[in-house]
Amino acid sequence: MRWDALFEDLETQMAASERLDLDAEIAERTRAEAAAVELADRLRGSLGMLIVVELASGSMFEGTLSHAGSQALVLDEPRHQVLVPYASAVRYLGLSRLAVPEPSKVRQRLGLASALRGLARDRTTLAVLMSGGSTGERTLHGVIDRVGRDYLDLAVTGDGEDRRAANVRQLATIPFAALAGIRSARAPGYQAG
Repeated sequence: MRWDALFEDLETQMAASERLDLDAEIAERTRAEAAAVELADRLRGSLGMLIVVELASGSMFEGTLSHAGSQALVLDEPRHQVLVPYASAVRYLGLSRLAVPEPSKVRQRLGLASALRGLARDRTTLAVLMSGGSTGERTLHGVIDRVGRDYLDLAVTGDGEDRRAANVRQLATIPFAALAGIRSARAPGYQAG
């Protein structure tokens, strides 16, 4: 009888040790998988959700996340869309825990400059928010004339003015690093999904 009890005790200890080893392996793999998740993947997992993006100045944008690219996201507000470079954000609220990798190699390569070139091509009137750190953002209104590798040229106009030579007050060259966000009016007839 004593031998049976001893072997049962040893088997129980071995099974418990194997369970602990398995639990440790699962925990390590989970940590490794989480370490490989990028912010853009988390944002793609939150598409269609209402989120809040906070900037270094404390300003916040709230809207439905409609796009998550490789370097920037787009929020749908009731009357506007806001493009926010990831580098401008210091905190996100309302993200899902789900992470969705970008399946398209082409879309992985499209960055902030690609989105800005699309806005320049469409001659979209914009409100460009430039980072001001703790002092808040400064807003310039106008149309993007040109987009370089790491900057844009904005033909500055008054709020709501079309881009005509007579309305252009200055040409501002803005480094991407200074962009806090870009707000554009929604296209006529836009229906939120």
